[in-house]
Amino acid sequence: MNRRSYFKRILVLGALGGASFSIFKWKELTRQVDPVLLWSKKDLVAELSEIIIPETDTPGAKSANVADYIIKVLINCMDIKKQNKFCSGLELVESHSMRNYGKSFLNCSDQEKQTVFEYIANHSGFSYRILNRINKKIFGESFFITLKDLTIEGYCMSKPGATQGLAYDYIPGNFEACIKLKPNQKSWATK
Repeated sequence: MNRRSYFKRILVLGALGGASFSIFKWKELTRQVDPVLLWSKKDLVAELSEIIIPETDTPGAKSANVADYIIKVLINCMDIKKQNKFCSGLELVESHSMRNYGKSFLNCSDQEKQTVFEYIANHSGFSYRILNRINKKIFGESFFITLKDLTIEGYCMSKPGATQGLAYDYIPGNFEACIKLKPNQKSWATK
């Protein structure tokens, strides 16, 4: 066998490997998500959203039923790519907690949940901005960003979030572009 034919075979094998990986990823991202699967993960979504907005002197994400909002938005408003990315993220949370603590995320202590959550947050993107933009364009928004955005959106639109977590102005008056906030004043729920 000469070098030329050996080099051609290596290129063909590399191309086949790249093509098979691409087909696998495409099939994974375009499979239909079962809504029953998402509703079965409601408790996991509620725990993750509670870590983002915990209950303090104001209600947390669990009290505002943010998990219901997240799942309804995923099923009714998100495309298949984002639904699959979110389901993969939930599976990653479960597998990471099983691998490190030997138990489900829901059965972990608060400190263990926080550690798993920090791992997911730190590994949700690349260190280079251009790689994040390419990844977002091809594979969609990361699980962590989607979870964080939907949690904040759902909390601010819920009654406990808008009335107790934020300062709600029932009858907004004149528009003032710059309003000075007092120390420890809540931000406004209406603009």
